[in-house]
Amino acid sequence: MSPRTYLPRIVDTELVDRLARMGAVLIEGAKGCGKTETASQHCASDVRLDTDDVARTTAEVAPTHVLDGPTPRLIDEWQVVPRLWNDVRRFIDDRQAPGQFILTGSATPQDDVTRHTGAGRISRLKMRTLSLWESGLSSGQVSLERLMSGDAQVSGTSPITLNEMIEETCHGGWPNDRTKSWKSAQANVTDYCSDIVSADIRTLDQVRRDPGRVALVMQSLARHTSTQARLTTVAKDTALGEDTVSSYVQALTRLMVVEPLPSWSPVLRSRARIRTASKHHFVDPALSASLLNAGPDELRRDLKTYGFLFESLALRDLRVYAQALGASVHHYLDSNDLEVDTIIDAGYRRWGAIEIKLGGAADYIEHAATNLKAFATKVDTQSIGKPRFLAVVTSDGYAYVRPDGVIVLSLGLLRP
Repeated sequence: MSPRTYLPRIVDTELVDRLARMGAVLIEGAKGCGKTETASQHCASDVRLDTDDVARTTAEVAPTHVLDGPTPRLIDEWQVVPRLWNDVRRFIDDRQAPGQFILTGSATPQDDVTRHTGAGRISRLKMRTLSLWESGLSSGQVSLERLMSGDAQVSGTSPITLNEMIEETCHGGWPNDRTKSWKSAQANVTDYCSDIVSADIRTLDQVRRDPGRVALVMQSLARHTSTQARLTTVAKDTALGEDTVSSYVQALTRLMVVEPLPSWSPVLRSRARIRTASKHHFVDPALSASLLNAGPDELRRDLKTYGFLFESLALRDLRVYAQALGASVHHYLDSNDLEVDTIIDAGYRRWGAIEIKLGGAADYIEHAATNLKAFATKVDTQSIGKPRFLAVVTSDGYAYVRPDGVIVLSLGLLRP
């Protein structure tokens, strides 16, 4: 069998840039998102700690032997031997040269040694599953970077139909499944969820967690994807204690399967209080679809549910694109229940707001645009600047600018 062709990733450019200025780069992301394959494109030698028993044993007793080799040297799944972190740091200090190591990790160690000892030496790089642009599905006619620069000139028609978008949501963005049908890909996602429940969450920190309870929590999170549901809601949903739910969600976050969406806290003109709770999303909406036992046929019959999964799909892509611009992604909700799905924050006085809507029906677009404009009047623009753009991202259809300046565009047109 011939090797699978490497699909270039947006983080490739980020990785090259960071290796040129830092001693090491740590690529973090959920299992199977493509970390090792991407790192392999940029390393001169490697050691695979999750599959090489000899290397793993050697790393425990004689880490120097594992770390020696042509650079950049890839240390795959470094967290299997957490003590390596300090050894990598020492090598960097001794060599005083950039580009020494690439580390990959699909879990955060319980005693997270990375918090304090890597500053100035090791750069952390987040990696997610394939975006629509990386998968070759988005036409890329609309650039998020240009939107963030204030360029509101957009045009194009999405190359992805609603039916195709639904199938892609069930398919997921794992590189190894890219050439498979959605049925085969979703079957792999189902196995992926089973592995999390039965093995991964146990080997994370050797804490015994009941697999049935873990499955209940994951299914509840799937039901509440893209909603403001708090952990108390998940606790009631699963008949588990809130502390138990919280510990399970923390474990899933450390496995990088769940990625919270933090709230945005701008300076407001009004006296509304900003609600600071994060929203919980799976790293890929295919996980939610699988946990809900929903394929394309079921989601076509239940577009309300699919609307939540589509929002999660759009969020995944926006996170990938925003990271390439050095921007962060948030949501907004205040005490008056004014909500904005996504805020792209690129730093000093550079931000944009996005509402995510399934389909391009006129009433949906009007409601979303009205919401965005109401939000824009609440923000103290003297303190944080005017929004670079207000946009409604839809599942299909055209890109255009409304008379009020709000941009409407399909997710299938976006790129970084």
